[in-house]
Amino acid sequence: MLPLLDSTCLAEDRGDEWPDDAKRPLTSKGAAKMREVVTGLAALEPQIEDVLTSPFVRAKQTADLLLEGLTPAPRLSIVQALAPGGTPAQVAEALSGHAGAEALALVGHEPGLGELAAWLVGAKAAFAFKKGGMCRIDVQKLPPAGTGQLVWLATPKMLRGTGLRPS
Repeated sequence: MLPLLDSTCLAEDRGDEWPDDAKRPLTSKGAAKMREVVTGLAALEPQIEDVLTSPFVRAKQTADLLLEGLTPAPRLSIVQALAPGGTPAQVAEALSGHAGAEALALVGHEPGLGELAAWLVGAKAAFAFKKGGMCRIDVQKLPPAGTGQLVWLATPKMLRGTGLRPS
């Protein structure tokens, strides 16, 4: 299982206060909404072992929210290939270090995650993720070789609106 999570959920606006895009954090509202998304994901009992994240601040903050909201807490790895500009092939190469894992979560940015999801399932067009959205793609092995299977695609509103709470 390979959930892909777009981390751009309500980040601070680009501009004079945040001239370096890599340092833009989530807003407090964005973090609160992401906690609700993580609660919805946790209700699905994904048993995620490792969270791989872009080194950008907002992605790392999103990954930290996953660590806080999932039981047992997954391990965290920073993966440069998940930063904007990383290619699906670079991400796949980075996944080779996690070949024994049953379930990974990847936290990154659009349009890269949408391109990665399409590449994993053999689609011609990139997936469109809402800010804070995610999908689950099952692959036979890591690094991915061959076509993965899309199991689900969820908007953050869907996950927040489940009303489910982890048991």
